[in-house]
Amino acid sequence: MLCEGGFPLMETDEMNFQILQNATRALKPAGTLIFTTLNGLFPLFHSVKDFLAAAAQEGQASYDDNSFDLMTFRDHNVTRVVDDDGQALELVCNERYYVPSEITWLLKSLDFHKIDIFGARLGAFSREHALTTEDYEMLVVAAKQPRPG
Repeated sequence: MLCEGGFPLMETDEMNFQILQNATRALKPAGTLIFTTLNGLFPLFHSVKDFLAAAAQEGQASYDDNSFDLMTFRDHNVTRVVDDDGQALELVCNERYYVPSEITWLLKSLDFHKIDIFGARLGAFSREHALTTEDYEMLVVAAKQPRPG
């Protein structure tokens, strides 16, 4: 479930949790879930609006009307892209950032017993990069508790 894979892009926390529940059900009894999510530590130290503006490149998406809500850890923005046919598209986005303790709690509630969280550089996922406030995303590797046989 790499590259946010739907999580945390849903409109509510409950919908995001349902994605984790469904992914958990799809795993074998001692399976491992690997995914990225937006790092909630990042917006505490940086402007999401400035980061997205600096990351934008010609021919890619642009992000406007950003507003980050510290009470819900949600960024609301309008994303504009041009598809392969030259059609301009506008998406109203509502993205949820998570702090490591939230992810750990959510996964423990789904019976994961080993949860590791790393910094995820855009497009470069590695277990060698410790999570910091400089990372826009985090890489989560969680192992399910094997069932007694």
